[in-house]
Order: sequence, then structure tokens, then C-alpha cells
Amino acid sequence: MPLVQLAISDRVATITLNNPAERNTLTDEMVGEILAAMDEVEADPGVGAIVVTGAPPAFCAGARLDNLLDATEEGLGRIYEGFLRIARSELPTIAAVNGAAVGAGMNLALGCDVRLAARRAKFDTRFLWLGIHPGGGHTWMMRRIVGPQATFAGAVFGEVFDGAEAERIGLAHRCYDDDLLLPAAQEMAARAAAAPRELVVEIKRSINEMATISDHAQAVARELTPQVWSTQQPYFLERVQQLKAQITTKK
Repeated sequence: MPLVQLAISDRVATITLNNPAERNTLTDEMVGEILAAMDEVEADPGVGAIVVTGAPPAFCAGARLDNLLDATEEGLGRIYEGFLRIARSELPTIAAVNGAAVGAGMNLALGCDVRLAARRAKFDTRFLWLGIHPGGGHTWMMRRIVGPQATFAGAVFGEVFDGAEAERIGLAHRCYDDDLLLPAAQEMAARAAAAPRELVVEIKRSINEMATISDHAQAVARELTPQVWSTQQPYFLERVQQLKAQITTKK
């Protein structure tokens, strides 16, 4: 059985970590299959969005403990690549966190653009409990998403956030009943995937670059060029014509 399953439907690629016996830990083999799946997805012009999830009962339990005992910068870097490759994607990404997301597995969720959580989800930094410093940009990603207080609660004080609590603190966009999570994530991804891919990619780029912009005037200037570009694309003209036709019909 492959360690990563890839399914494409309605222009949405669903990447499922598929080693439930080991709670979908990020091994070298697993990471290799994630990279291959991402290369395939991004090379396919028929894909417009990505959902990442895990085969139950876990989302991803992080790195295998034996690998951490022999950790080197190079070895950790290979494990990091499993979630960094997804975090770097120009396509919009949703993490459907259906169970435990631990350590590097939580990094996998943090690296996605949106996190949706099942009620049984567990966001667990776990690093301090193991006696190891967080890695892979964990504290930066978490602080950027939920602020310093919740980051301290998780990374220093050992709080584990279930789906409902993750939604409350903004770690997850929304919490769903367990059996509704994946369909909800795929439906949400399909809305982005239905739009022109190059437009969605440009909007994602703008959102990410806003982190480096300090005032409204700079933000207006940053968005002006891509907005003008988008008005010159054929799909914009098509949609304007459709809207005008609808208005005329209603009259």
C-alpha cells in the first residue's frame, strides 16, 4: 500500500497520509511520497486546490521517535520537507485535521492556508513534553496564527487543543462533526478550485506578502498591479457579460 494516497475530483487534490498503524508518522519514505504527490498535483493544470488529511485515527503523529534519537540537521531537514513542501505550494491548501496532529504533524497543519478540525482532533505541540526544542518554524507559524498567549499555552504549558478549542482560539477556521470534516474540506476547496487557477495563485501570493507590509497605502499599491492584470483576463470579461445578462433577464 502507498504511504500517501492521491485522489483528484472537482479540481481538488486530496492527499491522504496512509500509514494508520504508525499514526501517519513522517518517515523518510512518507516524506518522499508527499513530495512526489505534490509534484504531480502542481504539474496538473486541472488541479486548483489541495486538501491534506490522514488515514484515521490520526492526522499525523509527527516524526518517528527513533529518528529523533539520531537527529542531525540534515536528517531533521528531510523530515521538515514533508510539511515545508506543502507550505511552499502556490496553490491554496486546507488541512482536514481528523485526529491527532503532533509535533511535526502539527507543523503540517500549521503550514496549510486553512485548518478545519474534527471534534476528535488534537493539536499537540508535544516538543517540551519530549524534552526537545520545537523545530520546523513551529513557534513562528503558531504565533503568527494564534498570537503569543495561545502559543505559550501549547508550546510551553502543554495545552492540547481539541477541535472545538482550536476553533475558539483561531487555530482552526471551523470545527465539524468527525464524519462531516472531509466532505466540508473538499467542498470548501472546490470553491477556490472552480476559479481561474492563475487568479487564485495571485491572490494567495498577495495575502502572504501582506505580512511584510506596514500600512494601508502600501497595501493599496501592492494590490493595484494584480487587480489591473485580472481585469484584462478573458474570464473577467466573460463573468461581467454573464452578470449583465442576468440583470437584463431579471428586468
